[in-house]
Amino acid sequence: MATTQHMKARMTAIRRNPLADQVAQSLAARLAAGEWPLGQKLPGETTLAAQLEVGRSTVREAIRELSGKGMLESRQGSGVFVTALEPNDDVEASLRAADILMVIEARIAIEAEAARLAAQRRTPSDLRAITKALADRGDADSAATPSGSTVETYVDIDMAFHRAVIRASHNPVLEDLFDAFLPRLRPAMIAMLRLQPTKDLPADHASHAAIAAAIRERRADEAAAASRIHLSHLQARFA
Repeated sequence: MATTQHMKARMTAIRRNPLADQVAQSLAARLAAGEWPLGQKLPGETTLAAQLEVGRSTVREAIRELSGKGMLESRQGSGVFVTALEPNDDVEASLRAADILMVIEARIAIEAEAARLAAQRRTPSDLRAITKALADRGDADSAATPSGSTVETYVDIDMAFHRAVIRASHNPVLEDLFDAFLPRLRPAMIAMLRLQPTKDLPADHASHAAIAAAIRERRADEAAAASRIHLSHLQARFA
């Protein structure tokens, strides 16, 4: 095992953001290298902060991240102990699924009402945008992934449809909420498709077509219900 002096010599200062993620990666590498065996207590936050040249709060956040991955365990009054030398993929998957559930809950709140308003306020231009976005989704579904491209592109095509619906609501607050939410929504939906790829693509596309049809025919309650049902089906996959 490397001595503390040699380990300090190998450690480089971590100055770039996000610091907590980099500290977590550094600690994970040291765990994998066997610096601290299973069951051993880690040095205190002050010691680790000095080694890594970061603040104690950054070390604390990194420890929380590794605890979430099943590698560390904080025991009140005793310290932090090593519980695994590698991340627990099952734990990570559960955490991602929990995050996705919260994202879908927020989507239901925003998009169901937007679909209702869209059915009441949509213009011919709005209908053309929704119809085109729906057709793009259909092309993507028929190819399993859009033109053989990535999951990320598939999600972007899907988000374009939902944004067209929200824009047709002519409620700038809902539109701003969706745009502000998108940076978190997009990676969550990408993670969802990677964890559980959509197998019944025709049924998934049909649910989007139902939203578009209700908006086209100005059936506000049906538009809201179709949006809620579609998103609730996604929610059920991670409940």
